[in-house]
Amino acid sequence: MGKAGILAAAMAIALVAAPASGQGFLKQLEDATGGLGSKFGLGGSSSPVGALSNDEIGKGIKEALRVGTERLVGQLGSANGFSGDPQVRIPLPATLKKVQSTLSRFGMSGMADDLELRLNRAAEAATPKAKKLFGDAITAMTLEDVKKILNGPSDSATRFFQGKMTSPLKAEFKPIVNASLADVGAINSYDKMMGQYKALPFVPDVKADLTNHVLEKAIAGIFLYLGKEEAAIRADPAKRTTELLKKVFTK
Repeated sequence: MGKAGILAAAMAIALVAAPASGQGFLKQLEDATGGLGSKFGLGGSSSPVGALSNDEIGKGIKEALRVGTERLVGQLGSANGFSGDPQVRIPLPATLKKVQSTLSRFGMSGMADDLELRLNRAAEAATPKAKKLFGDAITAMTLEDVKKILNGPSDSATRFFQGKMTSPLKAEFKPIVNASLADVGAINSYDKMMGQYKALPFVPDVKADLTNHVLEKAIAGIFLYLGKEEAAIRADPAKRTTELLKKVFTK
């Protein structure tokens, strides 16, 4: 990649972390490119933010967000993306905790553990579908959206996506999660567990909505990690930029 390409790539990521101050952004750009900004007329105290066109700013923000969202979808949508992460691991629904406790007393807790694992597998199988929804939301971003994210609070991009995507994600995910629950054997596991539970004497009736439970927890996990990704970019832009340049932009 030539110097111009490196500069453009660095600018795309640095923009996400840039504060409202033009000098702050330019300093980050200089740090991220090792001084290439000055060589292209963007660095130094005399360089105005106006040197960047609205189109450049918009493309930079969108590219950085696209890279970040693809990374989080890849992370959570992989094997053990939910089940292996205590921060987003999906527990059994609250109504099934009593079932789990009861079965444990009879040495049958393994059935509840198996069901919990399969709920997480269903979330992992559904998460890759979020990639297109994020891409569509990023493509539809206006210049005003970009400015709000650029100059807003540390979680402004996360808030933007929550506002734009929570309802579409739920609508898109519900049939996928429902199918995934069957595909990974969660429904069968649930039926077996409840069969054992109901065979015990004097136990209360218990019901659970597995689809909506996994749906809510999966979406919460996605936005949790989106917030972490955004915070990391803003907190250490030079380091984050270098990492993303090497992994995504360097040809």
